[in-house]
Formats: sequence, C-alpha cells, structure tokens
Amino acid sequence: MNSEKRKRCATPRRAVFLDRDGTLNRDDGYVHDAAHWHWLPGVIGAMARLKANGWLLVVVSNQSGIARGYFDQKALKRLEQWVDEELLPAGATPDAWYDCPHLPEITGPCECRKPKPGLLLQAAQDLGIDLAGSWMVGDRLRDVQAGLAAGCRTVLLSHRDCARALREAEEAEAAGVPVRPSLAEASALILREGR
Repeated sequence: MNSEKRKRCATPRRAVFLDRDGTLNRDDGYVHDAAHWHWLPGVIGAMARLKANGWLLVVVSNQSGIARGYFDQKALKRLEQWVDEELLPAGATPDAWYDCPHLPEITGPCECRKPKPGLLLQAAQDLGIDLAGSWMVGDRLRDVQAGLAAGCRTVLLSHRDCARALREAEEAEAAGVPVRPSLAEASALILREGR
C-alpha cells in the first residue's frame, strides 16, 4: 500500500453518494451519450456546494443497459468523462464513479446492484470513506435501501408525481428517511445536518 493510500485510509472522509438517472439527470431510460443527457434543475450548484464544504461526491449507478446489450462499458465511460468535463468549471466533478453493469435475469446475481450496498462498500474501501458519516441520495427506494445497508444516512428525492414515486416517498417517510423534491434541497439538508 503506498503512502498516499495509507494516509487516505488513516483519516476516513465523508461522502455523498449520488444515484445518477433521476438524481443528476432526467431519467429518459438507458442514457449513455451526451446528446441524451439532460441536467435536472439545481444539480450542478448543489454538487458544487457539497464539494466546497469538503464532501466527496461518489456516483453509484445501476447500468443494466450494459447487460441488456444497449451500450458497452466504453460508451458509459465516455459519458462519465463528458459529465466530469461539464462539471469541472463549477468545481463539482465527482470524485469517483461506480457502476453496476449487471441484470440478475441476464448475468446472474451480484453484490453491486442496488438495493445491495456493494458499490458503496467498494467505494468506501477504495477511497477511505466513513460510511456512518456519509449520505446516499437517490430517487428510488432501492437507493435508500443501499445507503441504509451500507450504514449511511439517506435522502429520497421525490420530484415526480407517478404512483410509484408517491408510494416510495410514503414508505421512506414511514421509515424516517427524509424526502426532498430536488438535489438542491437534499444538499441543504446534508449541509445543515451533516456529521
């Protein structure tokens, strides 16, 4: 283990884990190129505020389009690089991207597909993250479940009025998970209550 990695592990850091589709960008289904990426309102500013306050930003995303054969890892990495470049001027570039390319009915079971916490656990190991001091933010109940299973605090984004979103928001609130309409409001909560 090199000295930089030892130092990183010696001082655990706090992170905000972010789902991708429906949290950062509009969830138009299997987004894998810049032409189909549409930022949600307030996302870039929210990410910049979190970074400016010392939070690591780690994107954790189910990308079953790879297992389905809709796109490949190279296309996904090109999109992530484009997003990084878009965020660079605002100082909001994610510190890392973790993707699950699996779909159980095609590739068999895995430990990384949310609601399992594998992506968060791997990021914590790689980046020296204190999971108990970190947050998971996403627009699906599976994001909340992954965050809770990893030992994080969580926020559910509920910015759609479909029946599934309303049902998941009710379930999250019943479990004591805060529900916010946007990443901007979720980031305000994290900055206020972050520990």
